[in-house]
Amino acid sequence: MTLKELVDCIEGVVVNGQERLEEKFDGVFISDLLSDVMGHAHEGNVWLTIQTHNNVVAVALLLNLAAIVFTAGNAPDAATIEKGKEEGVVLLATKLSTFEAAGRIYQKLQ
Repeated sequence: MTLKELVDCIEGVVVNGQERLEEKFDGVFISDLLSDVMGHAHEGNVWLTIQTHNNVVAVALLLNLAAIVFTAGNAPDAATIEKGKEEGVVLLATKLSTFEAAGRIYQKLQ
């Protein structure tokens, strides 16, 4: 699935990274604990979280994640958006709960 298809699937909004939406991702990791993500997510994953501070960008860079999806109507602040743009990290947002977003993605990938 491409990031563009993901955006459609979760009724998402592209915060930044429009130029990378044709890229594919190879899995999803869901957690709100940065240490959990660092220890268990895999390169190329999309990360679903409610965390919106700029440390999420650093974690995404460390692991070379395909994108961060802010769920449940959460939106990153201006500093996080700017850091994401500077580092080339795709930031997406959805009003769907983490549970519903994950369920839709799972169904689409089956």
